[in-house]
Amino acid sequence: MCESWVIPPEQNGEFVARMEDLLDTYCLPPDRRVPLIGMDEQPVQLIQETRSPLPALPGHPPRMDYEYERNGTATVFLFTEPLQGHRQVHVRERRTATDWAEEIQHLLEVEYPEADRIRLVCDNLNTHKLGSLYEAFPPDTARRLAQRLEIHYTPKHGSWLNIAELELSVLTRQCLDRRIPNLETLRQETQAWETRRNTAQKGVDWQFTTPDARIKLRRLYPRIQT
Repeated sequence: MCESWVIPPEQNGEFVARMEDLLDTYCLPPDRRVPLIGMDEQPVQLIQETRSPLPALPGHPPRMDYEYERNGTATVFLFTEPLQGHRQVHVRERRTATDWAEEIQHLLEVEYPEADRIRLVCDNLNTHKLGSLYEAFPPDTARRLAQRLEIHYTPKHGSWLNIAELELSVLTRQCLDRRIPNLETLRQETQAWETRRNTAQKGVDWQFTTPDARIKLRRLYPRIQT
């Protein structure tokens, strides 16, 4: 997942500036021309069984041998539109700048081709930059994509402000908490999870606002000397 949970320093102007930007963005009304999308990603260790698990029996869960074989890694990219209760999960072999750029191109041109632009919430991973588009595509393509992308970054130590991290946590608990041997199985499992959750239209009812933050997290705000 992106960042570990760390309490930010007190009186941190950069943190509260980005936090308030995100909180105000979450309060905007739904707009199909400018949808709000959160994205997050995490590596997954692929684990191959060395012996066949014993099947479940009455009163006993399936039993797996403690030995296993590491079978490489993959990266799960998750995009979620919380106001619509919709998410997409894609599996890639790597998490390079080009991988991120190709995911953004798919988001803009395949998933939301009619949108004027997308408000994208993501963390500060060094690949999550407009420059990654120019590393992956010719300048005219990169510029066309960049013009439709409005990025809102979470503050350092503030990945909890990204709704996509909540979805990724659910995916991890419900789908990735098992031994998955290869890319194809990982894709099948994550797609099945995506379909179930989208069918149920599981959304996020975000309640924390900027006025709340100014009260509950006031220790993070710089003290102005008057």
